[in-house]
Amino acid sequence: MATAAKRVAIIGSGNWGSSISKIIGSNAKQSELFLDEVRMWTYEELVDGKKLTEIINSQHENVKYLPGIKLPENVIAIPDLLEATKDADILVFVLPHQFVLKICEQLKGHIKPGAFAISLIKGVDASHGGLQLVSRIIYKALDIDVSVLMGANIAGEVAKEEFCETTIGARSEENGRYFHKLFNTPYFRVTVVNDCASVEICGALKNIVAVGAGICDGLNFGSNTKAAVIRIGMMEMLKFARMFYKGVEMSTFLESCGVADLITTCFGGRNRKVAEAMVRTGKSIDDLEVEMLNGQKLQGPQCAKEVNVLLKDKGMEKDFPLFTAVYQVCYEGLPSQQFLSKL
Repeated sequence: MATAAKRVAIIGSGNWGSSISKIIGSNAKQSELFLDEVRMWTYEELVDGKKLTEIINSQHENVKYLPGIKLPENVIAIPDLLEATKDADILVFVLPHQFVLKICEQLKGHIKPGAFAISLIKGVDASHGGLQLVSRIIYKALDIDVSVLMGANIAGEVAKEEFCETTIGARSEENGRYFHKLFNTPYFRVTVVNDCASVEICGALKNIVAVGAGICDGLNFGSNTKAAVIRIGMMEMLKFARMFYKGVEMSTFLESCGVADLITTCFGGRNRKVAEAMVRTGKSIDDLEVEMLNGQKLQGPQCAKEVNVLLKDKGMEKDFPLFTAVYQVCYEGLPSQQFLSKL
């Protein structure tokens, strides 16, 4: 008996959400495993007096967050969360991690039996005396299986179909096969592993390191200094993962979600870019988010703040000097000129 085609819903439509919708929409239309229509929950806002959802559905372009890139016509922007996710078999979470719990609370009681999810969200919640990954927040709120996708995937480059790799962490072998079919393309190469925690930790912590790299750039240091910061950051990422999670595999850190994502984020990502601007201009992170990112939130500073809550609670700030120094520059007024001396 043939398996019924699965309905896919994307929760989030920012820069990364819109980029990944291009892949999902295209693959869904070409595969009998998925229904053609892909619904994308889109936070409604006005752009030049017009509703963003109407612009996306008529022009097939997210003119605010991914201008110049055409989205598949089978990707439908919907402003109502419950309508967008109704009867969905697969939920793709791709929105800032600080909004995940609120979204999940709205979804409670409205999830199709047997549905499963994947998180493309890079962040952690360490505000309650323990490390809480985004996938865990979703699982606890909705009681569904949650896989993760992380990698060296700068959204604009993925949207332009420039070749890259990504890593999916899936505890369920069957769900992992579905996600490989949903995301894999000739230019977006997917590897599936079962070490979900390491995949997700890499995706969150590398943004802290990228802020450190941006601080170096803002201070006009060269490649040697940035390479040292990246190496120190990689070691702190691995140490942190092993300290707070069981079953961490070193090999996962050599996948796209690990070393590759760390490198690309420290050279081309927006966390690096905004951190450099923070040093050069003296402006706050909040002001620069509005000025440079259309108000979208950076993950690096927020992640550094949440990780610091955990480290401070356990008296371990000195064991993670780079993570701590990034937090201090962003939130405690540590002069960026003193950043390297803290390492």
